[in-house]
Amino acid sequence: MTRPPQAVKIHAADNVAVAVGALAAGSGVVVEGECVVLREDIPAGHKISLRTLEPGEPVVKYGFPIGEVTAPIAPGAWVHTHNLKTRLEGLVEYRYEPFDRTRKSERETRNGRSDFRVPSSAFFRGYRRRTGRVGTRNEVWILNTVGCVNHAAERIAREGAERFAGRGGGGPIDGVYGFSHPYGCGQLGDDLRNTQRALAGLMRHPNAGGVLVLGLGCENNQMDGLLRLAGDVDRARLRFFNSQEVTDEVDAGLEAVAQLAAAMERDARVECPASDLVLGHKCGGSDGLSGITANPLVGRIADRLTALGGGVILTEVPEIFGAEQLLMRRAVDEAVFRDIVALVNDFKEYFLRHGQPIYENPSPGNVAGGLTTLEEKSLGAVQKGGRTAVTRVLRYGEPAAPGGLSLLEAPGNDGVSSTALVASGATLLLFTTGRGTPLGFPVPTLKISSNTAIAEKKPHWIDLNAGALLDGTATMDQLENDLFALVLDVASGRELANNEKHGYREIAIWKEGVTL
Repeated sequence: MTRPPQAVKIHAADNVAVAVGALAAGSGVVVEGECVVLREDIPAGHKISLRTLEPGEPVVKYGFPIGEVTAPIAPGAWVHTHNLKTRLEGLVEYRYEPFDRTRKSERETRNGRSDFRVPSSAFFRGYRRRTGRVGTRNEVWILNTVGCVNHAAERIAREGAERFAGRGGGGPIDGVYGFSHPYGCGQLGDDLRNTQRALAGLMRHPNAGGVLVLGLGCENNQMDGLLRLAGDVDRARLRFFNSQEVTDEVDAGLEAVAQLAAAMERDARVECPASDLVLGHKCGGSDGLSGITANPLVGRIADRLTALGGGVILTEVPEIFGAEQLLMRRAVDEAVFRDIVALVNDFKEYFLRHGQPIYENPSPGNVAGGLTTLEEKSLGAVQKGGRTAVTRVLRYGEPAAPGGLSLLEAPGNDGVSSTALVASGATLLLFTTGRGTPLGFPVPTLKISSNTAIAEKKPHWIDLNAGALLDGTATMDQLENDLFALVLDVASGRELANNEKHGYREIAIWKEGVTL
């Protein structure tokens, strides 16, 4: 067992190291064989200067600049918001410079992955739908077109679960769940379309063996528009009514759930190749260790699954600002490169249109955890996509195609972006966190912690602890195998994610327009 490091230098070109735990002023820290004496206390996850840095110089982490020095920094000093600022600006002109995939990258060699192999096959037991898509759960989902019927939808879900879920001591129905929201009435233009796109994606989701859509009747968000956007929906597994048109909406809803439950009685799990999986990769409540442990671990799963033909979706577009060119170089062709450029610039224009700076990130929790600039946060966040080629760009609510790594249009907000991943077809989420969060979404949401402290403090939130890498209790290879095995077990229903065990399930829809 190797002794856990006190601080980690990630790349040979870096001029800072990251404290693994809280370090005291005056102590000596050995980084790559050299001792650095700390000039002040350094919190866990925060940066330590390895040499003298002058104002205007770049601070380098992950081998890339993460910002500009604003005050003289001595070796062993704390590097954070008081002496480091972002270099990000507005729109950027990008050139197509594809990565040479015939040459092993420095990153591959550094991470010991130059001999990377994946198994020739991997399987899970899922629900194959009439559309060909495969679900990891067989649930009834109750969606409402408008916030006015939230209470009724919640009652139907609660009473429906008591009557129909797991009938006969473990039947084929995994649960009955309602996903309420406040929108649908008085929305116009893109704002209404965003609500419809999100709900349409949930309507066609393979984890829903049956869907009840509950309307009011007078809202802008009408059922015919939802059906047009949803496309290939199994109408035999869909029920809809307007509450204004029935005597008792709860009774009508429970009758609809009974019909759906009957239609789902013969649904059974079958063996499916890993290529039928679609994972959504997300980070929330990140800290300075997320880009060292949890995010690279999830990136390995992206590489492993896409190599098997499966699909991975990466989103949080504002959290790739400063690292976008790494993804652009991995575009599978020039058309995808141009789609990534449009995605990034459209989002920057969205910020500018609302009079906001594009670098208004990291969040207060991120800053407390050691992240200083958006470039630093982004360089850690994009590692969740591994090193596989980017095969397509999806706009908000657009369904993912089978296989490959997709970039999805959605903001960084945890609820909105995770819901967007599900609406685009992710059947299981891998959610990394350093600060911790209880959030869960319509599909199993596996939480991977960047550090052991939060895993020990919140075992009912965290499903796997990537902090074991820095504790010296597990290698990255072991963690990769453990996480991939957990993904297959959860996808097969042999295990439940903590969000499922403790009832954390919700949605959040992206609102960006006018409400009457």
